Amino acid sequence: MKLMIASDLHGSDYWCARMLEAFETEQPERLVFLGDILYHGPRNDLPREYAPKQVIAKLAPLKEKILCVRGNCDCEVDQMVLPFPVLADYGFLLLHGRAVYLTHGHVINKAHPLPFAKGDILLHGHTHVPACEDCGDFTYLNPGSVSIPKENSPHSYMIYEDGNFSWKNLETGETYRTFSIRA
Repeated sequence: MKLMIASDLHGSDYWCARMLEAFETEQPERLVFLGDILYHGPRNDLPREYAPKQVIAKLAPLKEKILCVRGNCDCEVDQMVLPFPVLADYGFLLLHGRAVYLTHGHVINKAHPLPFAKGDILLHGHTHVPACEDCGDFTYLNPGSVSIPKENSPHSYMIYEDGNFSWKNLETGETYRTFSIRA
């Protein structure tokens, strides 16, 4: 199974188009989105080409391929205009025999984890900073932000395939980090 994992689009039509170009190139089975799709939030500057209505129009045709969890900037109104579920606080995947917990990161995160089993993976966005950290019992992964990266990180997303996570620069397509969950 091949998955594209992205987070923190924040209503940018420009970066949505770039993300969907990468989606077309990568040809994953699903787009796993870790929240903050339409609204930029009061702590962030407006992203490039902020246009939530255009983002809705671009994502709607992929409604059967998107698996999404709710971000701190996502709300009930967003669910009224998006044709795929966006209000789940968390999701769960079993990848290569490992439990992968999906959330945005504003409630459950590495500082406030669930009672994970040894080897579990916590996958979230929210910080806008790519991460791959061994936290003892679990590994914390973050794809960074599609539209508003922080701490000098690139506009980025992740690909999961065959037990491997790869972080990719959205502007260049280059892989800049990898992590394997193969036993």
